Amino acid sequence: MRQVIIYSREDGYWVTECPSLLGCISQGQTKEEAISNIKEAISLYITVLQEDNLPIPVENFDMMLVAV
Repeated sequence: MRQVIIYSREDGYWVTECPSLLGCISQGQTKEEAISNIKEAISLYITVLQEDNLPIPVENFDMMLVAV
């Protein structure tokens, strides 16, 4: 299980990122598509790490709102 960040861009696309997996980012035309795409991206990311005998980063993401 991984935490993801999801947000919409000005052009209407949805962007998803998995902070615990550096560079694991995806997008979609809808929120649902973006979520489906990031699930696939996370799975592939972890598969490649396993194939290369590299450690899988632990989930260590913490979220907070900051008032500015």
